[in-house]
Amino acid sequence: MHHQWLLLAACFWVIFMFMVASKFITLTFKDPDVYSAKQEFLFLTTMPEVGKLAEEKPFPEELKVTGKVLPDSRLVQPLVYMERLELIRNVCRDEALKNLSHTAVSKFVLDRIFVCDKHKILFCQTPKVGNTQWKKVLIVLNGAFPSIEEIPENVVHDHEKNGLPRLSSFSNAEIQKRLKTYFKFFIVRDPFERLISAFKDKFVHNPRFEPWYRHEIAPGIIRKYRRNRTETRGIQFEDFVRYLGDPNHRWLDLQFGDHIIHWVTYVELCAPCEIKYSVIGHHETLEDDAPYILKEAGIDHLVSYPTIPPGITVYNRTKVEHYFLGISKRDIRRLYARFEGDFKLFGYQKPDFLLN
Repeated sequence: MHHQWLLLAACFWVIFMFMVASKFITLTFKDPDVYSAKQEFLFLTTMPEVGKLAEEKPFPEELKVTGKVLPDSRLVQPLVYMERLELIRNVCRDEALKNLSHTAVSKFVLDRIFVCDKHKILFCQTPKVGNTQWKKVLIVLNGAFPSIEEIPENVVHDHEKNGLPRLSSFSNAEIQKRLKTYFKFFIVRDPFERLISAFKDKFVHNPRFEPWYRHEIAPGIIRKYRRNRTETRGIQFEDFVRYLGDPNHRWLDLQFGDHIIHWVTYVELCAPCEIKYSVIGHHETLEDDAPYILKEAGIDHLVSYPTIPPGITVYNRTKVEHYFLGISKRDIRRLYARFEGDFKLFGYQKPDFLLN
């Protein structure tokens, strides 16, 4: 009997020690990535003031991944977005690039910025980088439609029906208040690839049936910039490049009016040196950037960014080379000179494979 009691006590002790050890293991190792990531995320996503960021130590080289996201990057991602903002501020301070990086916050800029007062969000429209989908997100947030799937395509760009007010529709005091306090973002992509997309969309396919691009704008560009006057084909990419690279292009832009928004610079559209944006998304990393933007804006529980088809956001160098094939180096260099500010502000590599 004595031995049975000793055996029972020993079993009880083993069970007790196992329970204590199990509890310790659970507390120590349960979801370490989730806990650590959450703590680091809260720390890293607190955006510093503009004046303070320049005094901070530079990020380690292995984390400098402008426009790219490192694998398994829950901890690294916030650094990517902070580094993008730091790059913008550094380029904005470069006096040599001042003419290419600065612009007035004019009515033209304010017309590009859409407002969601309910959730205190400002979105600057940069055409040909997936803006239609972001407009759908804001339309739902503003309450015009209950879901993205229910928004008719013909309503998205109809500003009398889509329920998206522009920042220019407010008084100066209201504009300044929103610029200072709202979450602000816009999306960019490689500048030359964006121009190719604009050319294809407006002059080749024209899926939304906007006949003025082919019947009014294209003939104006051809008359001014086509070298071979006997050529009777419609507008070619070479004509488009020559027009965009002309230092005196503005007189023609005025005739084209607001239709030029599809190929003017990001600087002219959104004034990134004058407006302190909260996040800059990149089209090339939109699969990661879209959820991050929704989370930072505090709306990820209300709406999701529409599904992105596989591979659609990947930079296509072969396509860029194909479109610029046969275009003179002089014309390409003039084009780059106009869009150099966009390349440098947003960390896109200079296309030496086209320029040299």
